[in-house]
Amino acid sequence: MKRVATITFLLGLASLASADVVLPKIIAGHAEEPLIVAHRGASRDAPENTIPAFQLAWEQGADAIEGDFHLSKDGEIVCFHDADTKRVAGTQLVVRQSTLAELKQQDVGATHGVAFNGTRIPTIAEVFATIPQGKKIFIEVKCGAEIIPTLLNEIDQSGLTQEQIVVISFNKQVIQQLKIKAPQYKASWLCSFNKQETGEITPALATVLKTLKQIQADGLSSNTAVPASVIEAVSQQGYEWHVWTINDLNTARRMQALGVLSITTDVPGSMR
Repeated sequence: MKRVATITFLLGLASLASADVVLPKIIAGHAEEPLIVAHRGASRDAPENTIPAFQLAWEQGADAIEGDFHLSKDGEIVCFHDADTKRVAGTQLVVRQSTLAELKQQDVGATHGVAFNGTRIPTIAEVFATIPQGKKIFIEVKCGAEIIPTLLNEIDQSGLTQEQIVVISFNKQVIQQLKIKAPQYKASWLCSFNKQETGEITPALATVLKTLKQIQADGLSSNTAVPASVIEAVSQQGYEWHVWTINDLNTARRMQALGVLSITTDVPGSMR
């Protein structure tokens, strides 16, 4: 059986080689099991970015949760993805123009089923309180760097360890300012790769590496369209690589073979 498994593994490496994957990286031991990160909690089974979704993610065996965070009008950090509440609550409040009290009046669970009627938008402190010892949170900042002083204060009060915190954002200034003010926390730049009509993948590798260095990021967090050449170059420069959002096992296994450190998914239970 061991010989069959070895042959199967080597055949898999051969197929990956044809897809522009650098084999020495895989053989060196980077195909270990990645962290399973629950995207907005267990968001297929419960309302996204809510306490029920995060609690369910822990029950399903997630290693970490990922949540989206905005600063409200009165300076509170709330867990919510969109700029306004229309999609999930049916009423349109702009998050940054609304107070915490106003946002707490919104029912963000009803559209996911009657079992979640009355579910409210949580604060970041309420989300922090769900995190078990040894588990992590990936904090995606959806606004600008103005959130950082309040965010650092909330982290300080949470009782979570430095190792449990990862900050992520598409906003380069957020990552840069976070690393200036609190370099002890890991932070990754979110980047979405796209294939142009010409076949070119953007952003270019040179742009990615320049950005990571400029903002002092610890890693790159990307969609699955990232070229293998980018993954290899980023890793060789000492940066971590994380990927989102994957809900099928074949893609997850392919990313694992490429050396990804975490896989963000809507279905942490089945992905585990």
